[in-house]
Amino acid sequence: MTEPKIFHLINRLSFGVTPGQIQQVQQMGIEAYIQTQLQPQTIPYPADLTEKLNPLNTLVWQPGEVILAEKQTLEQAKNLGLDSKSMIKIKQSFNQKIIQQAKRGRLLRAFASPRQLEEVMVDFWYNHFNVLATKGDLTRQFFSSYEQHAIRPHALGNFRQLLGATAKHPAMLVYLDNWQNTAPGSSGAKGAFKGLNENYARELLELHTLGVNGGYSQKDIIELAKILTGWGLFQPIEKTSTKSGFYFDETRHDFSDKMFLGNSIKGSGINEGEEALNIIAKHPSTAQHISYKLAQNFVSDTPPDSLVKKLAKTFLDSNGNIATVLQTLFASAEFWQTNIYQTKFKTPYRYLVSVMRIIGTVTNFEPLDGILNQLGMPLYGCPSPDGYKNIQSAWLNPDAMVRRSSLSVPLSNGLLDEGKPIDANFLASTLENNFSPQTRSVLDKTAPNLRGALILGSPEFMMY
Repeated sequence: MTEPKIFHLINRLSFGVTPGQIQQVQQMGIEAYIQTQLQPQTIPYPADLTEKLNPLNTLVWQPGEVILAEKQTLEQAKNLGLDSKSMIKIKQSFNQKIIQQAKRGRLLRAFASPRQLEEVMVDFWYNHFNVLATKGDLTRQFFSSYEQHAIRPHALGNFRQLLGATAKHPAMLVYLDNWQNTAPGSSGAKGAFKGLNENYARELLELHTLGVNGGYSQKDIIELAKILTGWGLFQPIEKTSTKSGFYFDETRHDFSDKMFLGNSIKGSGINEGEEALNIIAKHPSTAQHISYKLAQNFVSDTPPDSLVKKLAKTFLDSNGNIATVLQTLFASAEFWQTNIYQTKFKTPYRYLVSVMRIIGTVTNFEPLDGILNQLGMPLYGCPSPDGYKNIQSAWLNPDAMVRRSSLSVPLSNGLLDEGKPIDANFLASTLENNFSPQTRSVLDKTAPNLRGALILGSPEFMMY
């Protein structure tokens, strides 16, 4: 059991090493560490993390509870006789609270949760099933619940359940317009709900499941859109009575029989959608697409076909058990090839969280949002449905390196911890002095007060 092997394991299954972690994993053993991370429910949260998460009360709200809370907030404001401008400000403040608490909760967990693989997978799946938080008022209100209730519970669970949770969540229904998807000529076709909307059906096949070359046709997209007519939100939204916020409107559904991916689906209502999701989740192209993305995330920007095939087989054999697929990945020879160590380039999000983790103490969370914006990766802010990429070509450019190098100075000077400068020797020992001879040479020649910045801006720290 060598330190480079453990360093590689921690880097890939987490957002970076923390002080003393290499020694902890060494004592625990590689296999025990992997098995524990694959079962996050067995790892308790530290009391300190729970204490910091507790005040973030909006994190537990389901969509129906968000709608009710907003309704009560606006009613209280109205009873005070506030004018329309003030009411708009109160609504904006309500939405802003949800956004701020979601960001704080995500960064707190990414930084301090011992369930690191769970956090890596929450980030992975949120990007895979991306929802832009700022598309409009409804996504601003629902995206946090989307992460907490659709993504997080299934991050290491069953893909079909994850797919169903995202498909029925109001954030996704609004973001990709399926809430307006209506059978033309149906009794519910009126106003904003006039006709067929293919947006979600297209992205569901192209991005979420089968992949761009997954063997479906434009006709399959149209048939799937018909199958999903009526999947949406209760109207008017403020009268929603369910916690989930999901509502199937049969007056807008296309009840005709459909032919989807070679399967005959009898027109029956909401169950058509469930049947279609079952077909998609079990499709070999879905297994291939998801396996490729997981291999790309954990192994290499261009993962070997041999590994993708192994993962796809496990995906199909296990009925889409995500933890089982990852078990195959982490046990593979491809994952442990030394030529892939330190070859993945950190996204801005991973870079920032890895800085937080190596520092070990973060008392000032205020600059984090601005830093991610500055680095071009605002949290929950990817404008396209395909989410942020986790490959080097998406992030490595001269401007990005200048920005990271510039940030490394204030970060090493205690920006995140009450202005307490970080000891460069502490950083180096936490990283087990895992630097190239060139970087070591530059460090040796650098003034002690600048070495911390140099480490955080070093080529080695940009990689994982």
